Amino acid sequence: MTTTLLRIATAGSVDDGKSTLVGRLLHDAKAILADSLDDLARTSAERGFGGQAGALDLALVTDGLRAEREQGITIDVAYRYFSTARRSFILADCPGHVQYTRNTVTGASTADAAIVLVDARHGVLEQTRRHLGVLALLRVPQLVLAVNKMDLVDWDEQRFSAIETEVLDLAGQLGLQAATVIPVSALHGDNVVDPSAHSHWYAGPTLLGLLEELAPGRPAGTARLDVQYVIRPQGALAPGLDPEAYRDFRGYAGTLADGSLSVGETVGILSNGYPATSRVKAIGTPAGPVGTAQPGDAIVLELEDEVDIARGDTVVAGLPQAVREFAAEVCILAPATLAEGQRVLLKHGTKVAAAKIGPISHVLDVADYSRRQADTLGLNDLGRLTVRSSAALSPAEYRDSRTGGSFLLIEPATGRTLAAGIIGAGHAAA
Repeated sequence: MTTTLLRIATAGSVDDGKSTLVGRLLHDAKAILADSLDDLARTSAERGFGGQAGALDLALVTDGLRAEREQGITIDVAYRYFSTARRSFILADCPGHVQYTRNTVTGASTADAAIVLVDARHGVLEQTRRHLGVLALLRVPQLVLAVNKMDLVDWDEQRFSAIETEVLDLAGQLGLQAATVIPVSALHGDNVVDPSAHSHWYAGPTLLGLLEELAPGRPAGTARLDVQYVIRPQGALAPGLDPEAYRDFRGYAGTLADGSLSVGETVGILSNGYPATSRVKAIGTPAGPVGTAQPGDAIVLELEDEVDIARGDTVVAGLPQAVREFAAEVCILAPATLAEGQRVLLKHGTKVAAAKIGPISHVLDVADYSRRQADTLGLNDLGRLTVRSSAALSPAEYRDSRTGGSFLLIEPATGRTLAAGIIGAGHAAA
């Protein structure tokens, strides 16, 4: 049967068992190769995992860094690829520590769904709240809640129900849509791939069963091409090609984000801050010319008109809006402080422009999700601010386009990434 791809990210507080859950999911889904399984068994035995009886430390499946194995924590995002008979998955195991929140932003930024773990003993913690805030910021469309370590609370249904109510309430406050809350034991595999005999009171799906049913991706928005490179060979071609046929060739290379684009279609171009229009003359791909390009295709676009287009310019279906100022939600990723008037570099698509921080509206208090007035934003803060760009941009709402609706703020002197931003409804334009 035809399979579809689902991108998943894990989230939750430290020691909630995310890496063990991922390892269990891969192990029970028969997605670990035999040689990797042998290495896992050997390493687990060397570390004395499971005592005299011995057992597999499934967290080691994703925790591959030496520091991760020594400390028993997750530091960086680990990506794992696996398939079942029903679909294919790309799974990002994200860290739980507060200082690695930026890694969770990275892992969840491309996710179609997020698995949020909660330790049944401890319930919802501050980092759980922060990760829920990050998932809301990134508009992750689907949420799966896994109450882990149920074996350590004797599969207490009332304890599970209390956590379920609390997390669903928090998700509702943030506008997240929770799919299902599942009681699991990642260590023993209960309700991960196979149903558990210990949760007779739970009649819902297993974790893998639910993931196989979730709808993939997001609705396709307006076709958008952020130009990465202008191809102008002027007769300098590879052997076998006719120089005269390409002497006046001018193509615009990039990856098509969102929507589809066809030959003959009218497009808008934002070049040097000024909107223009043209029609698609031809679309080239590594496999040859095509009549229609789909989202994610690497293409070379030819236009019927001579338009001054450079790297960083934007080609869209429809006339783009030129914007130099906008408001957005941001997550601070570096140990630094952002304040009004601060100079930064703004990276939006393939364009990098000088910018300044405008007024800061508020910071999100993860304790109760209230919005507090703030003059500055610091590491791991979630807040709203205004960005003023020296170059005109063509932003989109993030819910419609992850490419057009996201950006990075970069420190000019060092090149370090300061913040990731999401453009939502009601952004100010100037």
